[in-house]
Amino acid sequence: MRIQSNSSGTRTIEVSEAHLQTIDQYQLFRDLIDSNGYVDEQVLDKLRLNIRSLLEGDAGKDKKLLDLCLDVIYHQNMKAFGLQQLVLLFINWKNQGNDGLGMTIRAVQGTPFN
Repeated sequence: MRIQSNSSGTRTIEVSEAHLQTIDQYQLFRDLIDSNGYVDEQVLDKLRLNIRSLLEGDAGKDKKLLDLCLDVIYHQNMKAFGLQQLVLLFINWKNQGNDGLGMTIRAVQGTPFN
């Protein structure tokens, strides 16, 4: 899967299902975005600091978390717009796993949260 990392669509980041599973396993998006719903550079910095603290502990030995960092979170093209697209991709991925639960919400990539 690919996500746009800028608004013009000239830069993308490849995201695998293993990356999404790692995000889910460590609940990296839990309480990440403030109530205003904006994803900005401060939110990206907050995510990077949260991951850095995980890496300093026992989770630092997890190859999947390290791969997520190298391939996606610390990718040279990752900016706030890319993080917003990653969150939307993650929401859609989680909703696919809940098809039998009557969930009909679909987040659309390229649209802001608010």
